[in-house]
Amino acid sequence: MTRPDLPAADLPAADLPAVGVPAASPADEVPAVEVRDLQVRLDGVPILTGIDLTVRSGEWVTVIGPNGAGKSTLLRAVGGLLPAAPDAVRLFGTPLGTLRRRDRARVVATVAQSPVVPPGMTVLDYVLLGRNPYIPPLGRESAADLAVVQEVLDRLDLAGFRGRELSTLSGGERQRVFLARALAQGATLLLLDEPTSALDIGHQQEVLELVDQLRRTEGLTVLATMHDLSIAGEYADRMVLLAEGRVAATGTPHEVLTEDLLSHHYRAHVKVIPGPHGPFVLPTRPHHP
Repeated sequence: MTRPDLPAADLPAADLPAVGVPAASPADEVPAVEVRDLQVRLDGVPILTGIDLTVRSGEWVTVIGPNGAGKSTLLRAVGGLLPAAPDAVRLFGTPLGTLRRRDRARVVATVAQSPVVPPGMTVLDYVLLGRNPYIPPLGRESAADLAVVQEVLDRLDLAGFRGRELSTLSGGERQRVFLARALAQGATLLLLDEPTSALDIGHQQEVLELVDQLRRTEGLTVLATMHDLSIAGEYADRMVLLAEGRVAATGTPHEVLTEDLLSHHYRAHVKVIPGPHGPFVLPTRPHHP
């Protein structure tokens, strides 16, 4: 199975992949995300300045940085939720500005920090929202849409929750539902904004292991933001450190998670210890004579 060329507005839902596609071979690979000289101003205030970023297909890139560095703004700009220059962002080689909303939703899915869920909404109804890009105006979901949703629910071990209201689920269960809605879109690019911020350590591992498994088996591409530097370093192929709206460093976790960089940009006292999957970042108290 190969990624359909963009735009894909006229493809029937049954012909679309349910959960991602394999990554292209290195010889013909088009980057999943290309950001060139991205500028974002909100209420006249510059938030991002001159951002350059490339995410290869099938790669996991995590954006880190202190509060106010512009991490969530970067994800929103890549997802088309904030205005940017027409050619500043390309998704799989296509300028973001040329994609209609429905086309864009078939390519990129966003899991926000705290998604808004209408009161009383069930798991099934929420995950079905992911099929909106394939449902005609004034239409309703087809048997193919329901089949895609059922496949996603089964894959994420959520089939037994389909009739439950989201408000009755635990934090880890809700995060799986939010991810299920994104996967039901059939998108090949996942934007995860602090996907574990409200979870305990067990549920953090559960959600991140699930995302990594889907990335490896389904060819998903992941662009995420995270505050927990140790966990971020264990899952990311590459990391981008933002500071004051600019890229301060980029590279592997071992190249970015250094005591010098973190102390300078976070203004924190830390100790970095090598680990089997990535560096462990430990906060330390400043030395007082």
